Amino acid sequence: MSMSIRTIQETIKQYANPIKASSLQKFFQTHRNGYGEGDKFLGIIVPNIRKIAKTYRDIPLIDIQKLLDSIYHEYRMTGLYILIYQYEKADETVQKKLYKFYLKNLQAVNNWDLVDTTTPNIMGHYIYHHLEQKKILYKLVISKNLWKRRIAILATYYFIRKENVEDTLKISKLLLYDDHDLIHKAVGWMLREVGKRDETKLCTFLDKHHRTMPRTMLRYAIEKLTIEQKRYYMKKLD
Repeated sequence: MSMSIRTIQETIKQYANPIKASSLQKFFQTHRNGYGEGDKFLGIIVPNIRKIAKTYRDIPLIDIQKLLDSIYHEYRMTGLYILIYQYEKADETVQKKLYKFYLKNLQAVNNWDLVDTTTPNIMGHYIYHHLEQKKILYKLVISKNLWKRRIAILATYYFIRKENVEDTLKISKLLLYDDHDLIHKAVGWMLREVGKRDETKLCTFLDKHHRTMPRTMLRYAIEKLTIEQKRYYMKKLD
């Protein structure tokens, strides 16, 4: 084991808080049959994880891999933040390498906070600039794995920021009848972001699907619309 990985692991442990860990394990549903079943927490707040990741942002991929292979949520999050920081500063060749590394390690991106933090900034960015890679999103969206489906829709957040909403709408349609609340929330959130950029396209989508959309998805999607619009789309819930 290299000196750098030993050092970063010890640094992470210094911020551990058992009381906070217990609270996080409940919040992220690590109990049996919870969406985060089996995940383990050290109880470290995100600002401290970011600080650690920035300090060790130059460690090699072999050490990032050790963090991503950890049973501890905060180790994986630290590794993923380091990937983001490296990706942001990388040239196109290195970005490709980091993107492929990220894809290889999707099993480590296994809770909603890990997905939401990293997917738009790495996968979303890379795919937007290399559209031949877009097909991976349409493979992930039909996965039986909850997190891969969430990754598929969250990757399009970067597209939305670039005023490109078509793939968000297509993937949202594919997820309309998903049975998991965390997908309902993610799709509703992305639809809301679509509406901030192009309300007409959001309303066109809602006109077609609001009567069959899951309640949570619809509530998230219409959050920024006018009171009158909300009343219209919420009629399906009466």
